[in-house]
Amino acid sequence: MSPPAGTARWIREAFPHNATLQLFQISAVTEGTDAQAQVSVRLEENGRSVTGKASDTDTMVAAAYAYVNALNKLLVKREKQAPETLTIAR
Repeated sequence: MSPPAGTARWIREAFPHNATLQLFQISAVTEGTDAQAQVSVRLEENGRSVTGKASDTDTMVAAAYAYVNALNKLLVKREKQAPETLTIAR
């Protein structure tokens, strides 16, 4: 298992969810010994797709941040899709 896959697995165990990983992309933002990696993660759940992005000098940290960022976006979409029922007092 690759380190990014292990990171995604750990996050899934810590925060269970039904989203599927559609995209995991790593690209270099800068060069050199202090290079920044940018990670994009696309998750899909029940027809809703979101993309999380993050940058860091540690690729694994960027991967974890990007995955959590995408999960947070899914949570927001869930809340917008299923608003609480409104009761009107008479």
